[in-house]
Amino acid sequence: MSQTFSLTDSFSLVDLRVYLSRASRVEDGSVRLVSAAGVLAVYTAILYPRGLLDSSPTVLGLRTFALGDTVELDVVVPIRSLLERLVRLESNVENSNEAIVVTVPLPVNTVTWAGISPPKGGWLALGETDARHLEQAARTGIDEVASAIPAGTGEQLVQRVRSEVWGRPIEGLQFVPGGAAFAAFSLGFLAPEEPVTVFETGPWTRLSTSRGHVLVRRAPWSLKA
Repeated sequence: MSQTFSLTDSFSLVDLRVYLSRASRVEDGSVRLVSAAGVLAVYTAILYPRGLLDSSPTVLGLRTFALGDTVELDVVVPIRSLLERLVRLESNVENSNEAIVVTVPLPVNTVTWAGISPPKGGWLALGETDARHLEQAARTGIDEVASAIPAGTGEQLVQRVRSEVWGRPIEGLQFVPGGAAFAAFSLGFLAPEEPVTVFETGPWTRLSTSRGHVLVRRAPWSLKA
């Protein structure tokens, strides 16, 4: 299994660095890298259950990048370690159309969300929603979480509040939790002029724009009968 991957140019390098920087401000943990057929899929976790009694949905961000070579890669690495490598590479290259080789950090093996693989096919388009509607849902939830969690609150209570707020469905979007709007907004996937397409397969929902995808695996109690 390869320990490097090759981005096609410096613009892809900057794009990946910005995406991971946004993700790390939400969940400063790990990132999953999966490559096949010349495409790198980069998964980041925004929300996921932290225990058996946690009913949070699993909400993942996904960006894909063209690769300069064909490698097979499926690894979970610390997001900070990969970011540091991207920053160093960015400081050493100018705007260039030449391929840039990125060395993969040492993997981690204790990330629960990375063991849940979204389906690659079988998605059914359900329609579209307005990006501004998702942004408003995200901002409302952010304000609610902030007001409900005073300074110095313990991690267990913080997680319970986040689970409650981001697990509630978005108004007008049945089976799409608020955490999906939070992910799309926080990762920079929303643009006012571009509609967001909603897809579904089994317990999974996907919100897609030209900027990226949000993948949601609903909690068991919310599944359709």
